[in-house]
Amino acid sequence: MRGRYRKFSLPRRLVADLMHVSARVPFVSLIRPLNVRAVIEARALAARPPGWAAIFVKAFALVARDEPVLRTLHVKWPWPGLYELPRNIGMVAIARVVDGEDCVLFERVCAPDEMTLADIDATIRHAKSAPLQEIPSFRKTLCVAGLPLPLRRLAWAIGMNFGRQRANFCGSFGVTSVAAYGPGELHALSPGPFLLSYGVIKPDQTVDVVLRWDHLVCDAALIAKALTRLEQVLNNEISAELRAILPQTEPRPILAVVKRP
Repeated sequence: MRGRYRKFSLPRRLVADLMHVSARVPFVSLIRPLNVRAVIEARALAARPPGWAAIFVKAFALVARDEPVLRTLHVKWPWPGLYELPRNIGMVAIARVVDGEDCVLFERVCAPDEMTLADIDATIRHAKSAPLQEIPSFRKTLCVAGLPLPLRRLAWAIGMNFGRQRANFCGSFGVTSVAAYGPGELHALSPGPFLLSYGVIKPDQTVDVVLRWDHLVCDAALIAKALTRLEQVLNNEISAELRAILPQTEPRPILAVVKRP
C-alpha cells in the first residue's frame, strides 16, 4: 500500500528522544487505590478548587521532602552513583496543540512543597494556555528537539548522566494523567527517577495511583511506604489547605456518577 512520508515534528522528536533515554532506566511500578474522601469533600467547598494535578504534585513533594531517597537520582558521570537533590523539582505533563498536532510538553515546578496549591495550579494552567515561547521549560525542550540527531543525543547524554544537569532536564519526579479523558491505568515512561500517574475518582471515593521508579535508586518497600504516606498527606495537609481556600456560597456535589446505557 502506498502511503505518504511525514517528517517528525518537534514535539514528536522530543517524544522520540524521551523514549530513547527512558528505555535505559530500569523502571518498576506499583499500583494502589488511595482513599481521597477528605480531599473530595474539601474541594467541593472551595470557590476555585485547584486541579488534581496540582494536588498530586504538592502531595508527592511533601512526602519527598521528608524522605531524601525520593529526591535522589542515579547518575553515571564522572562515576556511577546516587545524587541527592536538596529540594523537589516536579515535571508535569501538559497536553498542548502545536501546529495543529496534539502533543505533550513538560512544565517544571520548583520546590512545590514550598508553594501554595493555588500557585501550583496557576503555574499548570498558565502552561496549558500561554504561548509556547512564554514557558521557559517548553522553549528549552523544543530547542533541544530542533538540534540534529547527534547533537540531541549528546545533549541528552549530558542531561541524563550529570546529577545537576539531570535534575534540570528531568526533575526529581513527574506527574501525568489521562483521567480527563476517561478511566484507565497509565504506565508511562520517563527519564526521571519517579513518575506518578492517577486515574479517575471512583464512586467509592478512591483513585488508582501508579508510581513508577528507578530500581537503581530504591526498592519496593520504600515505595509502598511512600504511597501510604501519600494517602495520609492528601487527607490531612492537602485537605486542610483546601478547606482554607475561600469557600463558595453553595457547595458543589461531592461526586456525580454518570451511568452510560
